[in-house]
Order: sequence, then C-alpha cells, then structure tokens
Amino acid sequence: MASNAAVPFWRAAGMTYITYSNICANLVRNCLKEPLKTEVLSREKVHFSISKWADGKPQKPIIRSDTPEA
Repeated sequence: MASNAAVPFWRAAGMTYITYSNICANLVRNCLKEPLKTEVLSREKVHFSISKWADGKPQKPIIRSDTPEA
C-alpha cells in the first residue's frame, strides 16, 4: 500500500480528480479576456440524461441541463 506522502493533494483534500479538474478549468475560463471569455462560457453548458433502473430495466430517462457553478 502506498504511503500518505504519495497521495496527490486533491485526493488528500477529499475531492476527486474530476472535481479538481473542473475547478481548474473554471479558474482558467474566468481569467480570459473578452471576447474569448463570452465564447468559452457559452460552451460550458452540459446536457445529460439520468435513467434509474428497476427490476433490471431502465425507467424513463430524465434530461438534465446543468451549468457548472462559478
């Protein structure tokens, strides 16, 4: 087993790499100057669907459209 010294700081802080990566990406996007900032922020929107499973079959999917929090 690896020692705690080899654990990345984002893991030691209790977050996943995806969370850490999203925070870094938001910081970079917010540092951009106009007009690039507006263009990049418009591409930030995320669309996905969630399906719950019951008795081995998917239920009706829920379509979600979320934007990351700034």
